[in-house]
Amino acid sequence: MSVGASTLDPPRRPSGRVEAPLTLHEPAPKALGLADQLGLWGSLGITLTLPIAAAFLPRMSLLATLTAVVVGSVAGSLLLGFAAQAGAETGAPAMVLMRGLFGLRGSYLPTALNIAQCVGWTTVEVLVIGQFGAALTTHSLRWVFLIGAGIIATLLALRPLGAVRLLRKYAVWLALAATIYLFIQVLRRPLPSFTHGGWSGFGTAVDLVIALPVSWIPLAADYSRHSKTPRAAFIGAFAGFATTCTIYFALGVLALAAALPGSDPATALLDVPLAGIAVLVLVVDEVDEAFANLYSTAMSAQNIVPGLDRRWVAGGVGVGATVLGLLIDLTQYESYLYLIGSVFVPLFGVFAMRYFVLQRATRGSWDVSASARGRWWSALPWLAGFISYQLVNPGAVSWWKGIWPAWTAPSWLSATLVALIVSAGSTLLLGWIARLVKGAPDRSASEPAAER
Repeated sequence: MSVGASTLDPPRRPSGRVEAPLTLHEPAPKALGLADQLGLWGSLGITLTLPIAAAFLPRMSLLATLTAVVVGSVAGSLLLGFAAQAGAETGAPAMVLMRGLFGLRGSYLPTALNIAQCVGWTTVEVLVIGQFGAALTTHSLRWVFLIGAGIIATLLALRPLGAVRLLRKYAVWLALAATIYLFIQVLRRPLPSFTHGGWSGFGTAVDLVIALPVSWIPLAADYSRHSKTPRAAFIGAFAGFATTCTIYFALGVLALAAALPGSDPATALLDVPLAGIAVLVLVVDEVDEAFANLYSTAMSAQNIVPGLDRRWVAGGVGVGATVLGLLIDLTQYESYLYLIGSVFVPLFGVFAMRYFVLQRATRGSWDVSASARGRWWSALPWLAGFISYQLVNPGAVSWWKGIWPAWTAPSWLSATLVALIVSAGSTLLLGWIARLVKGAPDRSASEPAAER
């Protein structure tokens, strides 16, 4: 079920390798195997953002913190795997899949939010590269690393399938070698007792960890649409990201636990023998996260303007994100990005229930054409899930947090899991009601017409 049937051949590089199409009108080549996708998602999970995020986890025992890391990584990556599977089955980019929920125009709202999220995370990635690069050398070179990261990420986004192959062959292996070295050095240091401390804040910790793999859900289909099989897409996304997400969060947790009080994750990692070389490898590998967000920004924009050349979008956003990285404060900016991300948790709950349950129960197909007919009631469970998320965890943006009732949720309760249960459950309930009222299957996703 490709988007916009076309007789055009997939674009090819001068070497003859198949490359991603330039517009939404062209078919998506099925060029990525399981190894490619394990390399892609494994590399995307290898990020210095995770050790930095470990500093924001609630203070609990090491056992409780590491358990939250494993639970959050596995749960979030499982959702990511299902999102990737849907992209492989339909051949549609992530935001184009939203047409099956809300219709063409209705899909513009999640598309706009996803563009904001992608631009934001691109900026965070180049910021992180600039910070670590400055820590490895001198603060005066921060802007050199930052601008260099923006340029390289933009160049990779112009040839996305080629970049995936590059990650599989070289980058992920170099990064894993650096990771193993850092882990060995961190574990050689004295650590506190694994059971010293409690489990208070476990749910909040799981939410923070889940937020990282879940933040890739609105992007997953942009890459998995090129998968040779849905099974390879699911396994590649789930296994690749769960493994490296767990490793890198754990690295940050252990580095902070072994460091002097008051140390930040960057200082803790750099304070081991020959850490500079290992971290430099990871700084270079960090560029792939920025590239992935740049490419997905272009894919999202094409849901609104299908004939838009993705190269122009990636180039423009790359410049904009680099300039933003020179101007903003990282901590405050990340708080806004997590707030945007909380929108996509219940959205995926609605999508998953409609796509994997209701659609298959009625033997319908998912309409991703320009004439896709949405269901207005799909917005109701999305809104209910979002509200339930905010009631449990309204985030760290002060003015936004003040809007919500002063209710303190139990520390073990996960806002992500609550939002998923509420959004998916209410979608299932409304779907059954719609079928009963009509007296016939709810064919919310009919056979797609060719995109015009």
